[in-house]
Parts: sequence; structure tokens; C-alpha cells
Amino acid sequence: MEVHLTSDQQALARRAVESGRLHREEDAIEEALSLWETRERERIAFLATIDEARSSLAQGKGRPITQESMQELADAVKERGRARLAAELGTSR
Repeated sequence: MEVHLTSDQQALARRAVESGRLHREEDAIEEALSLWETRERERIAFLATIDEARSSLAQGKGRPITQESMQELADAVKERGRARLAAELGTSR
């Protein structure tokens, strides 16, 4: 495989070698591919999550989001947090 870099990319790789960050300019390509690979894995996982959510909604497992339902959720989270804090404070005494 042959890779063509822009002059800016070449200069960036050269500076990385000169500064000691990389041992050779080819390491810049390896690092870039490694980062791309990680990003692609995360993208695939994210798309799978979207597919799962769509499937769940299609099965009627979703619930409408309204200001009222968000307030109910916030109240429930606060209540659980207060109960947890009270339990932690009660056991630490």
C-alpha cells in the first residue's frame, strides 16, 4: 500500500520525529490508523445501540418524553439520591 500525505501532514510527522515523540515518520501513520480503528469500533457500537433503541420502540417498549415525564424522572432520581445519602450517612455513624 502506498500512502500520500499532504505537505502539512509530512511536516507534522517530521516534527514529531524531531521532537522525539515518534521514532520514525511511519509511526504517525500507524498511530493515525490505530485512532481511526478505535473511532470505527465506537461508531459501530453506537449504531448498534441505535438499532437496539429502534427495535425496542418498534416493540412498544418506549415511552413518550414530555416536560411532565422529565420532571417525574428528575423527582425520582432526587428521591433515590436522598435515600442513598441517608443510608450512607446512617451507616457511617
